[in-house]
Amino acid sequence: MDSILQIIYDDVDIAESEDIDKLLINVAKECFKQENIKENTFYISLTLTNNENIKKINSKFRNINKETDVLSFPMFEKKEIEKILESTSTHTEVLGDIIISIPKVTEQAKEYGHSFERELSYMLVHGFYHLMGYDHINSDEKEQMRIKEETVLSNLKIQR
Repeated sequence: MDSILQIIYDDVDIAESEDIDKLLINVAKECFKQENIKENTFYISLTLTNNENIKKINSKFRNINKETDVLSFPMFEKKEIEKILESTSTHTEVLGDIIISIPKVTEQAKEYGHSFERELSYMLVHGFYHLMGYDHINSDEKEQMRIKEETVLSNLKIQR
């Protein structure tokens, strides 16, 4: 496990890969950098899985019986995150869990006409901002979240 990202490959059609792990760790580090989070404050549990597994999780926890691209399960409310960031604690907390469907990433990369790596990176960034308390229910929140997501990706030169 990297200090900020634990990556779990769960019954997925891609093999564990140093290139994928390195990409995801770099993306997570840039997310933390953008939000001024010191590396030993939080870590993220990231599971890469298949459509069947993500559908089961979506059904169980959200009562939506269909597959999706990414699920985020935050451990804290936005205000709690702010308090942890202000504290001098040296204990590392789990920020939350992100689950990504690799078949959906592949499908959406083709649909949107960009690389698998770009779509996977976007899913991680999107999930991260959900863990941080952002959402896209109304247009103002959606715009704020999109700006943050695009800033992270453009800083890493991950283009569409």
